[in-house]
Amino acid sequence: MARILTGIQSSGKPHLGNLLGAIIPAIQLSEVECNDSYFFIADLHSLTTIKDPEIRKANINSVAAAWIACGFDTEKNTFYRQSKVPEVCELAWILNCFSPFPMLANAHSFKDKTEKLSDVNAGLFVYPVLMAADILLYDAEIVPVGKDQKQHLEMTRDIGISFNKKFGDTFIIPEPQITSQIEIVPGTDGKKMSKSYKNTLDIFQSDKKLRKNIMSIQTDSLNLEAPKNPSTCNVFKLYELLGSEEEIQALRKSYLKGNYGYGNAKQELFELILRKFAKERKTYEELMSRPKLLEKMLSQGESKASKIAHSVLSRVKSKIGF
Repeated sequence: MARILTGIQSSGKPHLGNLLGAIIPAIQLSEVECNDSYFFIADLHSLTTIKDPEIRKANINSVAAAWIACGFDTEKNTFYRQSKVPEVCELAWILNCFSPFPMLANAHSFKDKTEKLSDVNAGLFVYPVLMAADILLYDAEIVPVGKDQKQHLEMTRDIGISFNKKFGDTFIIPEPQITSQIEIVPGTDGKKMSKSYKNTLDIFQSDKKLRKNIMSIQTDSLNLEAPKNPSTCNVFKLYELLGSEEEIQALRKSYLKGNYGYGNAKQELFELILRKFAKERKTYEELMSRPKLLEKMLSQGESKASKIAHSVLSRVKSKIGF
């Protein structure tokens, strides 16, 4: 049995890019019989940017509801909030004391912000060490990551290997599983879908707001009669990620023959999302209206996570003389 661990920040409501790129692939991994999955909401990581407690709490509920609505089995697996297992903070401090400054200064999460150092807090600088603690604390063997997080996982491995060399076998060194996820889920402006670009599609909003969201997708200015190139259209690219082969080919023919407007394509994308995610949208709404149920489900996972966290931290502290 392989122990798989992955986390998602509570930096906002999950959007379509999060679902296709991280949440749904991770849930599929958790459904493999021989896998033991630890999935967590990285609410401590989100503190580097989100200071409002009410916003963070709402985001946590939204992330939890999205995971569960998309089919994550919280009974079979372990689902928890990072902040509710305080051993991670103690381990992060210990690992900080063994993490060289140049390594952390080279992390993308820090380097990308160096042009305006006044906006960089210490939490952001040691972000990779907290991520290492997240992973090493649970004896994780496999960590699914996208290419943007590959460097952080390499740092986790380096920290764990270095510690083991100094103190003997202590940590299980995790292997990355670079997700064969869709490389780029386009946003409404054609760039990579991202909260920071404000170009996301939120499938969990009301029908009216979702349709307005989809109608805002940028397209070229070709008139209704002109044939259109599906390969360069943001609407078609999104439809292609969600539709069946038959549905995709039918839409492609409509583009190429002309007398078909982008408004029609957007309406078809809207209807496809309603069909494809009908169950998930309904479950999400039900869960968001029952915060006590979400709290119960997360608390159960935190009890399970705490047991292994305590065991691993005790192992680490005994090695360094505490």
